[in-house]
Amino acid sequence: MTTCHTYAVPIAKPPLSPLEHAVMSILWRRGSATAGDVLDELSRPLANATVRTLLRRLETKGYVRHTVRARSFVYAPKIAETAAASGAVRRLVQRFFGGSTSKLVAGLMDEGLIDPRDLRALSRRLSRVRKRRADD
Repeated sequence: MTTCHTYAVPIAKPPLSPLEHAVMSILWRRGSATAGDVLDELSRPLANATVRTLLRRLETKGYVRHTVRARSFVYAPKIAETAAASGAVRRLVQRFFGGSTSKLVAGLMDEGLIDPRDLRALSRRLSRVRKRRADD
């Protein structure tokens, strides 16, 4: 199977449904796949036509592209998983925290969802970034 990666940072990509995310997870892991390959790996039974529809929808949304090989469509991710995750977090921060990442982190701290060691590591990283910017 040939693999070609052309990842870019998404610009306001529409969000992924849970099923679309499951399909993307397969493509990110494999690098490329046909509808039949995706169907074989999905954890829930779907019709082949449904998987092909999902892949076309993902292509329309800008998450995947396809090539034709031996009369089969082979789908591959157009964006990296981390870029898609960043877009999802960006939407979450905008929707629930008015665009404030500080409010997000404060909420995670208040709910006990961030380990204090992680906070210290983030603080050290922030200090390094500030120092680097000051040196520039």
